[in-house]
Amino acid sequence: MPSDLRPVLFMLVSTFSLSASGMLAKVLSDVLSIEMLAFLRFLLPATIMLGMLTFTGWVFPTGRTLRPVIIRALCIVGSQICFLTSLSKLSLVESIVLFSTGPLFIPVLEKLIDKTPFNSLTVFNLGLTFVGVVLQAGSPTGIDLRPELLFGLAAGLFNAASQVTMFRGAKSDLPSAAFNGWCFMLAAVILMPVAALNMMQYGFLPDDTAAQALTFANLNVPQTTLVLLLTLACSTVSTQMFRSKAYRLAKTGSELAPLIFTNLLFAVIWQVWLFDESLAAHKIWGISLIVLATLINTFVPRWLNQGKETSPAHS
Repeated sequence: MPSDLRPVLFMLVSTFSLSASGMLAKVLSDVLSIEMLAFLRFLLPATIMLGMLTFTGWVFPTGRTLRPVIIRALCIVGSQICFLTSLSKLSLVESIVLFSTGPLFIPVLEKLIDKTPFNSLTVFNLGLTFVGVVLQAGSPTGIDLRPELLFGLAAGLFNAASQVTMFRGAKSDLPSAAFNGWCFMLAAVILMPVAALNMMQYGFLPDDTAAQALTFANLNVPQTTLVLLLTLACSTVSTQMFRSKAYRLAKTGSELAPLIFTNLLFAVIWQVWLFDESLAAHKIWGISLIVLATLINTFVPRWLNQGKETSPAHS
């Protein structure tokens, strides 16, 4: 049975989980400090993924697998701090649009690190997607470079470096749960001093007024926060595990890069459904261009390959 579409399906599940994580982080950013939220966003998923190793056998990064773990841990720390900073100031879609500019940097990083040649179709799709991102983030005339927008773009750059490192780690002998679990645990360790200092100064829930917005059903604020944090952890685990599976089956990270932008489409659904925010015409055009680029990148290479396979053999 052909398995060509498996990386695409795994990537779509990953981006859906990522959009759910962004939505939950947006809600929690009104209650928890950026430092504490980032720390818990690393610690809880790391605990789950490393807990999986108790059933499959403990594996520790050593030798050539240690370097990607360290580099990716540093990248995801930078990416999440910048993303959460922009998320506290911008709407969900605006933050995720800027965070999702990461794939635009992936081919450049692969070219610099691995000397991977540029694929003309990938460059065209990324260019088309970039136009969609510009339309989404601002207007057809450009983007107003406010500080929170710059933090969002920085999150995209760190995200690109993280994805390139993740692709290399996914090709190693280290299982997905071990690679991602140790990356997240190291990231949590890096942030632990800052989170501990912040908690000593402000407590776990620093803003009781904002926290009241989290109350639902018969749960109080701490219980609601715990439920949302656990759901966030599960979404993050799903994102990492399915993305590792996709990268393990893909030839290059650029091959799946445009699919990362489907995260935007899911984020739009969350924003319209939960935050009751309508979309301007230029944002709809941006989404349309992103969908078009995704469809071209996913299906055109397969149609071309099928055409080559079905063409008459030379005599």
